[in-house]
Amino acid sequence: MGRPGHSSTPSFNIHFLSESAVTIEFGQEIDEMTFNRVHQFDELVNRLPFEGFIATVPAYTSLAIFYDTIQVVQAKQLYGLNSFERISNYLIELQQQAIPINEIKKEPIHLPICYEEELGPDLAYVASYHNISTQELIKLHSSTTYKVYMIGFVPGFAYLGGTPSLLETPRKKIPRKQVPAGSVGIAGKQTGIYPLEISGGWQIIGCTPLRLFDINRSSPSLLRAGDEVIFDTIDLREFKRLRRSNES
Repeated sequence: MGRPGHSSTPSFNIHFLSESAVTIEFGQEIDEMTFNRVHQFDELVNRLPFEGFIATVPAYTSLAIFYDTIQVVQAKQLYGLNSFERISNYLIELQQQAIPINEIKKEPIHLPICYEEELGPDLAYVASYHNISTQELIKLHSSTTYKVYMIGFVPGFAYLGGTPSLLETPRKKIPRKQVPAGSVGIAGKQTGIYPLEISGGWQIIGCTPLRLFDINRSSPSLLRAGDEVIFDTIDLREFKRLRRSNES
């Protein structure tokens, strides 16, 4: 692709990650504009893969691209002195491609969440931290549409953007040794959902009865980067009913 000598100024920075991977950085701020740039370019790379392309991994402000070094060095349509140069030149030229990205508007995913204190052990603390009642906290947290910015940390762990600024809360100083699967927590500007029972330092304010990660599903992770999420408040009785039905 392209010709030696072609020059253009990329709207991102490309960094060496390893012998077989690069990271494209689109910005420093975690916001929806940067997130959309990451996802649009991710879609473009997957539509027009280069020889040796393996996979992409999108994050909040960056996109990692993994490839087969030998195939990249041998590829006739790529140019450069080494695999990093070849991939960098390809990506710089790829951004010039005038290919429309179809924005498929998906319906938000509704996740039931129970904010009872036995499932949200930090609910009272977070409310006290912001000088509001637990009911005000619940209303604030469940009244917005969140966007899944990234899946990571452990398989299926969803990092959600959109937490109301009034609820921004620091992580716990001492992480819990065990956080139950389905727990919904706040850490800084983010809301996160634990897919498995693991240790963690997020402020847990509730729990969803749904399985966020199931290796037996065709798509193991219930949520994907780019999904929109709405939390639907349920009581403890409904939580237990749904948890039983999801475990059967």
